[in-house]
Amino acid sequence: LIRSINDPEHPLTLEELNVVEQVRVKAMFAFRQVNDAESTVAVEFTPTIPHCSMATLIGLSIKVKLIRSLPERFKVDVHITPGTHASEHAVNKQLADKERVAAALENSHLLEVVNQCLSARS
Repeated sequence: LIRSINDPEHPLTLEELNVVEQVRVKAMFAFRQVNDAESTVAVEFTPTIPHCSMATLIGLSIKVKLIRSLPERFKVDVHITPGTHASEHAVNKQLADKERVAAALENSHLLEVVNQCLSARS
């Protein structure tokens, strides 16, 4: 579901940039990728550089794609791979905050950028 998300700054997908990898998609509290019984999915993503200014936007795009694609019962956790970003804690905190995510998606400009990341490139 997330391999084809476009990077906001490059003409490549997150998979092509190794920002997302299948081994970093996990079920929370389990070793499977998606825990259907627990209705949970966790995704770690690795920004291309430790000071990537787009890390929050990339995480938000991943989260939105999963929320839109999975049944509503799923709890989606998106976070930065530990030790790969200078502001890892702050970005993870923003992505975990339901109110911040909802507010971000009410911003029409930000929603447009997220939708561009999620749209197929021609």
